[in-house]
Order: sequence, then C-alpha cells, then structure tokens
Amino acid sequence: MKALISNDDGITASGILASKNAVEDLCETYVVAPETQQSGIGHALTLYDPLRVNEHTLKDGSKGYGVGGTPTDAVTLALFEIMDSKPDIMISGINTGFNIGKAELTTSGTLGAAIEAASFGIPTIAISLEVTRDDIKFENGAVEIDFEFAKKMLNKLTKIVLKKGLPEGIDLLNVNVPANPSDDEFEIAKLSERMYTPVIETRLDPRGKPYYWIGGDPYESHAPGSDGYALRTLNKTTITPIKIDLTSDMSLLEKWLK
Repeated sequence: MKALISNDDGITASGILASKNAVEDLCETYVVAPETQQSGIGHALTLYDPLRVNEHTLKDGSKGYGVGGTPTDAVTLALFEIMDSKPDIMISGINTGFNIGKAELTTSGTLGAAIEAASFGIPTIAISLEVTRDDIKFENGAVEIDFEFAKKMLNKLTKIVLKKGLPEGIDLLNVNVPANPSDDEFEIAKLSERMYTPVIETRLDPRGKPYYWIGGDPYESHAPGSDGYALRTLNKTTITPIKIDLTSDMSLLEKWLK
C-alpha cells in the first residue's frame, strides 16, 4: 500500500509530518508538497513558469519533495514524475485551520490538492485542524501545535479507506477536527454556507492612494446538520463526502430554456 501526502502549508509544515506519522504504520508514504505556504490558492495549476523539485529531509529524518509551485502542481508531479505507481490513497493536510463551507471550499489549497488526486480516481482525504490561540505553543523559537488527536482520527479513517475504498459516487472526504473534541467519533455533515464573512480593510499608501487587505470574521449562522455547526457548536470531528462533478440538475435548465 502506498500513500501520497501533500498540503498547502508547505513541505516544512508540522501538519504534513503529522499526517505521515499518522499513517506510516499502514502504508509506504511519499511526501510531496509546495516549497512555500500556498493557502488560498485553490486548484491553481502553473502553466507559464518552470517547476523545480527539491529533496528535503523532514524533521523525523525521512525524505520529502518540495515543489516550487501550487498544491495541484505538487500532486501532479508526484503522480506523473516522482512516484513509480499510482498511490492507494492520497492525504492532504493536516491543515492548520479548518476548511468548512461551500463558499471557501474551492479557494482552499488543501482541497485543491485533494481534488487533483481524486480526479484520477484515487481515494482521497483532506483533513484540517481547528487551531485556537490557546493551542499554539512556542518551543525553542518554533511554533508547536498538538496534532495527536487529529493523527488518531486520520489513522482510524485511513484504515477504513484502505480496506474498503470510498463508496461509489464519493470522490473524497473532507474532514475537520475541532480544537476541543467532545469524543472520538466522526459526525457526517453537509457543507455549511460559509467559513468566513468577508472583511475588507482599506488603507492609504504614502501617496494617499487606497489599497486593500481581504480578511474575514468567522461565519456564525451555521445550520444544524452542517460541518460548521457540528465542528464549532458540538465540538465534533466532521466528515463530509465530496463529489467533484459539479453538474447540476439538467432538467431544470431544459425547463428554463423552453
């Protein structure tokens, strides 16, 4: 069994090493990820610049590959250049910060990497961890985050996927782990409406011309049954089945055109 592991936080991120450590007792792991932070890049693919791949020694002494591009670039190069055969599973993450809601799903680099792998029929898990200020620790000048519970849940889910594959009609699983979990079970949930409410901050440069920072406040109106509600209100680890085919009900369009 082989697992491809990638992310959008970069090859040196602690979350990708946590993913590797979580599943290396189940399968051979290949870590291929962007060289740098790529959050918010979505499913972007580099077409007009050359891509380079550099070997990295991860903190546990194992080998990984850093790609000078996007998460989608990293997965593409892993599948068609670095690995000698198709992996049995692909894992994107563990991302620092959750990925919930319809609106932000396609902007997430974590999901971008997952969608690329899933598009080739590879059973895929995208996993993210909610991180609060209390969860961030500093040791020897470095940021340390506790991934132990997320690793436990990833190991549990990976065992199931490797044994059964994914159900027909499901391309990938989007998993979000709360900062303070109420139990160690998965809560199946639909996508909520949004992860953030957009906030635009306007500033003036030294010449008086405006420039902008796009940010956001947490979206608060999560409906019961959604990933946002289960994660933020119930403190449950959510699992949402995702299908890449975005085709809507064609009969509605047929009626509309008449």
